[in-house]
Amino acid sequence: MALQWMILTYVVAAEAAVALLLTLPYPKLLKNRLVSLISLILQPALFIVPFAGFQLLDIYWKNEHRLMCTSEICTAAERDRYEKSVFKAQRNVILCATACLLYWCIYRICKYNKEIQSLEEVEKRYKNK
Repeated sequence: MALQWMILTYVVAAEAAVALLLTLPYPKLLKNRLVSLISLILQPALFIVPFAGFQLLDIYWKNEHRLMCTSEICTAAERDRYEKSVFKAQRNVILCATACLLYWCIYRICKYNKEIQSLEEVEKRYKNK
């Protein structure tokens, strides 16, 4: 079970690094090549959205079927274990949401850069006429 969360953690870290790379100021040629490279990677990397969605459904299902420890009969160890599982679930929800949000941000940054590049080409053609 922990492997899927490690994978998601590494993907979020990689997405954060890519988003940082895309937002740093570079010379125009380097920026265009970086955006085109990331754009090629974006389509295969789309797997992260359904994967994170599936993980969210898994968290929801486990939350609905989790044994509650609210009565006086529960021991301190059982109560701690219950609270720890709730905290882990909250952390994992944030991780899934961050994965989807970062993917969307990277997609939009690449799209904006491509639109800017096409508008610059149109402007260059009008100046040449």
